[in-house]
Amino acid sequence: MSNNPATNEPGEADIRSRRVGLSLAWLVPIVAALVGLSMLVGSWRDAGPTIEITFDTAGSLTPEKSPVKYRNVAIGEVRTITLSKDQQNVVVAVDLNKDAEAFAREDARFWVVKPRIGAGGVSGLDTLLSGDFIAAIPGTSETSANNFRGLETPPPITYDEPGKRFRLRAPDLGSLDIGSAVYYRKVRVGEVVSYQLDPSGEWVNLGVFITAPHDQYVTSNSRFWNASGIDLGITTDGIQLDLQSLTSVLAGGIAFETPARAPAAKAASTDRKFTLYNDRTSAMAPDKGPAHSIHMRFGQSLLGLKQEAPVYFMGNEIGEVTSVTLDYDAKQQTFPVVVDARIYPRLMGQAYDQLLETVGDEADVDTSKSPMATRLFRQLVDHGLRAEARTSNILTGQLHIALEFYSGAQNAQGSITPDNPDQILIPTQATNLDKMQDQLTSLLETLNSLPLATISSNLEGSLAELQQTLGAINDEALPATVNILQGMEELMNSMSSTLTSAEAALSPNSPERQRLGLALDEVERMSRSVRELSDYLRRHPESLVRGRDEQGRGEFSQ
Repeated sequence: MSNNPATNEPGEADIRSRRVGLSLAWLVPIVAALVGLSMLVGSWRDAGPTIEITFDTAGSLTPEKSPVKYRNVAIGEVRTITLSKDQQNVVVAVDLNKDAEAFAREDARFWVVKPRIGAGGVSGLDTLLSGDFIAAIPGTSETSANNFRGLETPPPITYDEPGKRFRLRAPDLGSLDIGSAVYYRKVRVGEVVSYQLDPSGEWVNLGVFITAPHDQYVTSNSRFWNASGIDLGITTDGIQLDLQSLTSVLAGGIAFETPARAPAAKAASTDRKFTLYNDRTSAMAPDKGPAHSIHMRFGQSLLGLKQEAPVYFMGNEIGEVTSVTLDYDAKQQTFPVVVDARIYPRLMGQAYDQLLETVGDEADVDTSKSPMATRLFRQLVDHGLRAEARTSNILTGQLHIALEFYSGAQNAQGSITPDNPDQILIPTQATNLDKMQDQLTSLLETLNSLPLATISSNLEGSLAELQQTLGAINDEALPATVNILQGMEELMNSMSSTLTSAEAALSPNSPERQRLGLALDEVERMSRSVRELSDYLRRHPESLVRGRDEQGRGEFSQ
């Protein structure tokens, strides 16, 4: 065949067109396959690990819609949500991004973000419009994992905030919870991050986190106390109210401070243990020193004496009651009340140091089984130390234990109890109320022994005689007394008339007053003549015999 196109033979034209059509038809699928393969390879290269997270409930999580976020940046997406094999939990399958491999380590944490109201406030309000999502914290372990147990509550500390964690030991949790604030000088510097019962069951262990740079204020001498509620007190200066914040009143809180008298100390290390006190007063109190147990037996009812009631030594609080139990004395068939208390002799102050000098070396007191305290209190008991239950509050009837010295106390010796060698036995003294009851009983017995019938009969006879006497007085003496009073009244009226007449007679213009003036003038002239005569006779006594001469007459007349 000729290849000249001018011939325009049908066979050759069909062959050329057929070859061109086959190449174009295969080109499109080949390109599509190559593009799809490249996309598949790229997707495979960009795909991250797939993990499964177990939650109690799924909330409002939605497959292929709910994201997984870290610092509010999406790092994956929920793929499926299924029930666990035992149908007790929900398993959420999550596809993570390639750059989120750190979230597939065994110490990574996940939780569902949704609206919550807790001790730290309200959180997750933005999910009301966007829906719930899963928040994550990357792990630092080198071991990878695909299965995780999700947290039901968000961790209080996220994103590796700088600061330190400390451990506290408290007798109970109180109103504290995860997220409760920690205050320093009433400024929030941290929060409670965990709590759990101690394996012994006697304490609650709490974990707190103090953010930097405030963690430098926590030293080995710092004291922590429960700042929940309101501290209300009445002093000589008036009513004092103290609280950290309204949040601490409602949701609980912890405060800490370093006593001013404490020696300088460095910042506490992470995970250091501290005691959580009930209030600031207890936390900031001076060191009590070693505790000693005392044992007391009372022969009367102690209604109103409770555990933790204070124990006072000469008015100074040195301990508290630990137990109040009832015992039975088979010999006397009585029910004594047994009171055990814990005392801190160092709280006696300077008196304690001076007393130790009379007993022995003070260093022996620091040993747990030292007989120093026993010998000291035996010596005090020999000098009249006794325990007495007294009223603390008249309205509530609360009692406390008072250790006082009584000069008239019976001889007794304080010693250790047989069951507990470290326990000190303190003799007791009857309370004032019991003494009053005994005195009242004695008075009633004395009154009961009196011959009341005879006394009543004699009293009735005396009353009859008194009635007769009063009758005689009423019939005889009273009329005479009335007459005497009437006579006295008439006499007084007469004297009043006489005084009135005398007053009128002595008035300046009355004739009687003028005549009385003339009479007084005559008396005055007569007295003058008598005085002159007496003077003359004193000078011339012979005139009584011879008579007066002319010269004498003239002298006298002068």
